[in-house]
Amino acid sequence: FGLGEGELIEIKYLFELPMRLDRWLVSQRPEQSRTSIQNFINSGLILINYKPAKAKTPLRKGDNIQIWLTPPEPLPYLKPEKMDLDILFEDKHIIVINKSSGLTVHPAPGHKSGTLVNGLLAHCKNLPGINGKLRPGIVHRLDKDTSGCIVVAKSQEALVNLQLQIKNKIASRNYLAVIHGAPKQNEGTILGNIGRHPNDRKKYAVVEENLGRYACTHWKLIEKIGNYSLMSFKLDTGRTHQIRVHCSYIKHPILGDP
Repeated sequence: FGLGEGELIEIKYLFELPMRLDRWLVSQRPEQSRTSIQNFINSGLILINYKPAKAKTPLRKGDNIQIWLTPPEPLPYLKPEKMDLDILFEDKHIIVINKSSGLTVHPAPGHKSGTLVNGLLAHCKNLPGINGKLRPGIVHRLDKDTSGCIVVAKSQEALVNLQLQIKNKIASRNYLAVIHGAPKQNEGTILGNIGRHPNDRKKYAVVEENLGRYACTHWKLIEKIGNYSLMSFKLDTGRTHQIRVHCSYIKHPILGDP
């Protein structure tokens, strides 16, 4: 949950059906485990109508949820690591990298070195002060197994500008992928909230409307190749594994996915 120590935010619960507090929080933050969320609740950092709450406390329409935001757990010092970066463009404001499949974008618990950020810190000497210490210069990310262009800010001005472009949907994100089978139409839109898989917390899936986070994927058929299809995708949102989850949801998983 961390955005700033001592910062209190308030959210109104608007759904008709009651839901346990921990289940609602899991649906809003699918990247976090249920255990970490329950520990967060037990620490007393979440109130309902300004009263202490428990994990099993039911939320009802109109309830106000107060959350004390805390800073993220710090990672060890990010060490610059010389890396052979595939640089497509660079000036004093930004650098555009062609990220290869298998390269993680930024360090995280359990993966603290050998990431794109480590390589960028060795190449760009002024990155450490931009966008915090954990993800210097990073405005958007790509999954470890996804290849493609990633734009990194080299100045605070560029960082703010790029963030606004993404927020206001001026900048778009387009992807190519090969899927199993072929859709009946030539183009379409997939809508489906994405959250943790109900039976496997390590996976993501399309979940009920009052769970997970809203996700929208536009797709277009480019070419049919035997039992497979080459597709283009444009995202209105940027949820974890969004294209993979949505393709699996419409029964046309990406080649290589289960």
